[in-house]
Amino acid sequence: MLTLTQALYDQIVAHARADHPDEACGVVAGPAGTDRPERFIPMLNAARSPTFYEFDSGDLLKLYRELDDRDEEPVIIYHSHTATEAYPSRTDISYANEPGAHYVLVSTADTDGAGPFQFRSFRIVDGAVEEEEVKVVEAY
Repeated sequence: MLTLTQALYDQIVAHARADHPDEACGVVAGPAGTDRPERFIPMLNAARSPTFYEFDSGDLLKLYRELDDRDEEPVIIYHSHTATEAYPSRTDISYANEPGAHYVLVSTADTDGAGPFQFRSFRIVDGAVEEEEVKVVEAY
């Protein structure tokens, strides 16, 4: 199960909405070994595409150096889908290289009649996708 604060949830959704119609992407870091998302890190979608996201390689290198320096790890890796449901695509699955991370997808398309977005979390390990419950709390 992914547990995150209402503030982090709101930041991820706001980023997805702000970058629409392009896909948004980013990371929420937390102390290594805790599985607790704490620090919101919006990233630039270098592809600037409504159907694809790509972290800029220089930004990604800088991010991982910063995570190492702060003894943090990526707890959540998120991106948005602008025209489809919040479910990992084949490309998303092939790019999922952090087996301990929660892969959050936010859809900014109304694909289920439930409103303008969906917020879902998945574990993706060795190409296997497993959806998990999302619990939003006021504070840890």
